[in-house]
Amino acid sequence: MSIRRNLALLAPVLMASTAFSEAPKPAAAPAPVTAPAGWKMVWSDEFNGKELDFNKWSVEENGNGGGNNELQYYVDRPENVRVEDGCLVIEARKEKYAAGGLEKNFTSGRIRTKRHASWTYGRYEIRAKLPTGRGVWPAQWMLPEKEKYGGWAASGEIDIMEMLGQEPDKVYGTLHYGGSWPKNVHTGEPFKLEKGTFADDFHIFALEWEKGEIRWYVDGKLYQTQKKWNSDGAAFPAPFDQPFFFVINLAVGGGWPGPPDDKTVFPQKLLVDYVRVFEKAP
Repeated sequence: MSIRRNLALLAPVLMASTAFSEAPKPAAAPAPVTAPAGWKMVWSDEFNGKELDFNKWSVEENGNGGGNNELQYYVDRPENVRVEDGCLVIEARKEKYAAGGLEKNFTSGRIRTKRHASWTYGRYEIRAKLPTGRGVWPAQWMLPEKEKYGGWAASGEIDIMEMLGQEPDKVYGTLHYGGSWPKNVHTGEPFKLEKGTFADDFHIFALEWEKGEIRWYVDGKLYQTQKKWNSDGAAFPAPFDQPFFFVINLAVGGGWPGPPDDKTVFPQKLLVDYVRVFEKAP
């Protein structure tokens, strides 16, 4: 048997061996989530897929200004809402957009778990990296599944985190309650970083909600506790004694932040690594 014939016979074996050795390794399984002491995880979205999980979220579409005279049109399209590199991306863009008889100069995204998942009490964690620039307004908040005690804000609103882009080192945690607009009231406190901004890196924004008490945290640091609120619709602890759902959005402009100025760069992105919900461990 000649050397050439031996090589010919060995070629398929060598090719198979090479193919086998170069086969990609399976992706490592995600590390299990360690729940904070005293809590167990009951729901999460780690945003590890190729697109938004529509079993958990709905994407809103409207250009009505969110009741705050906001300047964006919320659009359901990948340019504004997508999952990318293990994160939810909500992107605000400076562009003309017209739909439903309305025209706006900005587009962005807003998602919610309404009619998918809602909770009464628990711990809620969002790990996110925030955008920056005057007139940019990221928010992670909660609304009641049903307006059990009346229209906004008699049935309540829980703001886990809001930030004004012109104050990129400060976030706000707020409760809205009392009567229906305009008889509503709100109470809350800000948290300010000792150095840097919330646009520099990811931070964990958490809220612990128990009967008669709500607490806010940034990166594990407790910065606010509220124990007093009311509703025209029922006695305390209403309105914060009913199921609430998540809302995550990136607004542009509005009465609180004001409009963007010439120094605000677009597009701006809100990146969310995960959203997790915990309940008290037995």
